[in-house]
Amino acid sequence: MIEKEIIKAIEKAERIAVLPHVFADGDALGSSIALALALRKMGKQVRVYIEEEIQHTFDFLPGKELIEVFDGQAEGLDLVLILDTGDLARLGRRVEIFNKIENTINIDHHTTNTEFASINLVKSSAAAVGEIIYQLLKSMGMEIDQDISTCLYVAIATDTGGFRYSNTTALTHQITADLINSGVDVSKVSQLVFETVPYKKVKLMGLAIDAIEIFEDGKMAFITITDEMMKKTDASEEDCDGLVNIARNIEGVEVAILIRQRSDDEFKINFRSQNYVDVSAIARKYSGGGHMKAAGCTLKGNLEDIKQMLYRDMREVL
Repeated sequence: MIEKEIIKAIEKAERIAVLPHVFADGDALGSSIALALALRKMGKQVRVYIEEEIQHTFDFLPGKELIEVFDGQAEGLDLVLILDTGDLARLGRRVEIFNKIENTINIDHHTTNTEFASINLVKSSAAAVGEIIYQLLKSMGMEIDQDISTCLYVAIATDTGGFRYSNTTALTHQITADLINSGVDVSKVSQLVFETVPYKKVKLMGLAIDAIEIFEDGKMAFITITDEMMKKTDASEEDCDGLVNIARNIEGVEVAILIRQRSDDEFKINFRSQNYVDVSAIARKYSGGGHMKAAGCTLKGNLEDIKQMLYRDMREVL
């Protein structure tokens, strides 16, 4: 059983690194910190190495002292655990850590995961990696205290859209009920994660709404976020999170696409679907990945050419 292999590897290791994907979201960050907190309780030396500073939204998470922005130095490790990461490209510069270590564990829930580690635990049925970490800690006989519970709750709540998305299951609610019983302040977490928005993001949302383009009799929607829009609102990368849902939530829209300009010829693409379109299949076509209703990739080229290419792809599946 894969879980037993993971537990055995953790028990044997002394110095452990936990790596979430680049631009770590609530699930990646919450799961990683929760696991690190549990490992510290076991007496392990553990660090969560991230690619960039954590999003302001998650500043309140307990266990932040275990997080370190990777500066190229991570020596003497026995084990590396990679969380919520579909492939090695999603590690960014921290792939250096992975490449140096023989004992690697990949824990994920993306259907597009490439199973790149020596031990791979990929449960596509899980709503979030937070669910998998919860079950792993239970199998280890770990006490899931208030701090760990808070991190896991954030992981699960964010990846289920506040328990609104179709990936939410009965098991999801059973797990979160246990986390709440362990002391999670649901009201506080919900306010900080879902109801507190920086003014600069509100301004960017306004420009994003003005930029919406509707095609295919209202079934397809595009939002393009340019560098000019980012500068005009003084917005940061994290302020783009969730903007694709503005388009997806329009009545009649089945597929929404957010195009975020990263440089003159590089664009980050976020796909969302409402009911039947598998956007992960489109993302995989361009070396991206994700889930059936939420996926992404990065494309290089001319903006208008990219829009036309994505339009043709989506028109076919519609």
